[in-house]
Amino acid sequence: MSDAQLERLASEAGLAIDWMDADNRPQRLTPEVQRKVLEALGFPAQSPEQIRQSLEALERRRAEVPPLLTADLGQAVSVPVTPGTRYKLFNEDDSGHSEGHVDEHGRIPPLEASGYYLLHLGPHELVLAVAPPRCPSVSQYCGGRQRVWGLSAQLYSLRREQDGGAGDIAALAQLVRAAAARGADAIAISPLHAMSAASRDIYSPYSPSSRLLFNELYAAPGLVLGDEPVRQAVVAAGLEAELARLQALPLIDWLGVAHLRDRLLTQLYRQFQREAGELHEDFLAFRSLGGAELLQHCCFQVLQLRRAEAGDGLDWRFWPEDYRNAGSAELGHFMVDEEQAISQQAFGQWLIARGLQQVQRDAKAAGMGIGLIADLAVGAEPAGSQAWMRQDELLTGVSVGCPPDILNRAGQNWGICAFSPDGLRRHGFRAFIEMLRANLRYVGGLRIDHILGLRRLWVIPAGSEAQDGAYLDYPIQDLLRLICLEAERARAVIIGEDLGTVPPGLREALAERGILGMRVLLFEQQHGGFIAPAHWPDNALATSTTHDLPTLEGWQKGRDIDWREQLGQRTRETAADERNTRQHESFALRRALGESGITPDPVLDGAIEFLGATPAPLVLLPLEDALACIEQPNLPGPSDSHPNWRRRFERNAGEMLDDPAVRARLERLHRARGSAGDGGCEHG
Repeated sequence: MSDAQLERLASEAGLAIDWMDADNRPQRLTPEVQRKVLEALGFPAQSPEQIRQSLEALERRRAEVPPLLTADLGQAVSVPVTPGTRYKLFNEDDSGHSEGHVDEHGRIPPLEASGYYLLHLGPHELVLAVAPPRCPSVSQYCGGRQRVWGLSAQLYSLRREQDGGAGDIAALAQLVRAAAARGADAIAISPLHAMSAASRDIYSPYSPSSRLLFNELYAAPGLVLGDEPVRQAVVAAGLEAELARLQALPLIDWLGVAHLRDRLLTQLYRQFQREAGELHEDFLAFRSLGGAELLQHCCFQVLQLRRAEAGDGLDWRFWPEDYRNAGSAELGHFMVDEEQAISQQAFGQWLIARGLQQVQRDAKAAGMGIGLIADLAVGAEPAGSQAWMRQDELLTGVSVGCPPDILNRAGQNWGICAFSPDGLRRHGFRAFIEMLRANLRYVGGLRIDHILGLRRLWVIPAGSEAQDGAYLDYPIQDLLRLICLEAERARAVIIGEDLGTVPPGLREALAERGILGMRVLLFEQQHGGFIAPAHWPDNALATSTTHDLPTLEGWQKGRDIDWREQLGQRTRETAADERNTRQHESFALRRALGESGITPDPVLDGAIEFLGATPAPLVLLPLEDALACIEQPNLPGPSDSHPNWRRRFERNAGEMLDDPAVRARLERLHRARGSAGDGGCEHG
């Protein structure tokens, strides 16, 4: 078998044959890994004949006129037809059209308004997405202020009276009001993506069933229906004792919370069906406007429950043929038979959507410039709703992760699937656009997790180890244009989590498009010291830590090192070395605070002021650091012994910022933001 032909196929399919690892050492894909990944991508390569056929298939696809092209505002548009071809271009709202001939360079004239156009190229009909040059900026929505701040919160960790054991949208509403009163312009929250209704033991917010819908367990029905119907439902379903038990637990019991909230939603839906009026009409309108995406997701949630009950398991890829496709005739019969259960799923989606909508309105009314910032996970469960609905556009034969690096010498397999670059192109980027719209609909900003994936993702064939994956290239310019266009339409700022092994030129490409990167205090070190605030970039947000890293208090105390030693992830000797290094780093932080004219006692408060003094347009302070918590939300690694995604705050969301020490930290941050910018940090 010719390795040259195999490498040609791998390269044509978007695989990086040669790449640099985290230690800046050159790496090369073995032929065996190339074949495995190509097979998973739908390009068999086990024989010379298969390689030839796969190359021909790729060439045929590349020769096709795609259903969607992207272009930049004010620049001539290259089109995949011969010069001289006649074209007609129709505005998105059908208000007018233009026509002409493709010029000798294969281009049509620049467009002067962003948006989606219908383009006729000879016999071909396609969509032209024309993007603005940049995403909206923070200052656009903050009255021109250049340096603002906000908080970041793990939604499940918030507490309120009678919440039943986990945070929800009502607790978020309390936090928004409290933060706005302190001068915050934004609240960034953990992902709200839909989880599987049939496997409530999967509760990591970064392993969703679908990124098109919401996790109905976060709904706060009282925000939409009123408190009295909720109280009646709790009594009617006999949930008082269980609600109190879950409320009192120090850690979230996700199975218990899910069981309680599912029962509550069932009872509320029974009551709701007996009523009429504006709310009922709004629910029906919501179902209608939700279209096929809402219907199919709700159908999948019920179908997954029923197939599990029938012994077919949770993974749709192993169900009977009639249920593997969202468009099958048998599924139509199922929808009729299960209309009530499907409608109840839609009811949960309506409740959380309307609740989010209200919280964002309240945030803006309270003076926040941005309001809520949602979090978009990098992938979805391969056995979940989104992969079932968009089988041609998501890769379910590979999972996403990262190659071996300094922190994870064996690499990581995150067990989630990602978009197919080829599938996106062939379907006009439908799945990507609908995902952006779903996550931008009720917020003022969006954080895109692992935005490095716009350029490339580390994909691992099913059954392989993490180190036996490959980098798969993505059409980054198309994706960036679509992000800019959808952000403009949603009036939202975009943040890209750009931590890790960053491909060359990516940060520059993000900055050019107005997408904020991320800079984390714990990582901003060089030459044995911390980078001074004045030398931080002005095109990235600043934060103290992330959900996967220790809190500032935990970092100083080496709490993450303690956990890893306790769980057997570090030997005693390695842990001792890490504690020694941490001690030196802690001294370096104190020194940096002093050199910046900031009182280093306590270090936590000084570090928060240090962040505020940077030129970052937005500082996001995790609640865990605002409250001086020691434990972190998530400890990455193979062990289940750390309570990942289960920690709760002790005080209610509406009161936690009233603590004198917390209030002092936020005031310090607020003042620092004013002095870092134009001094005009007050809300009007």
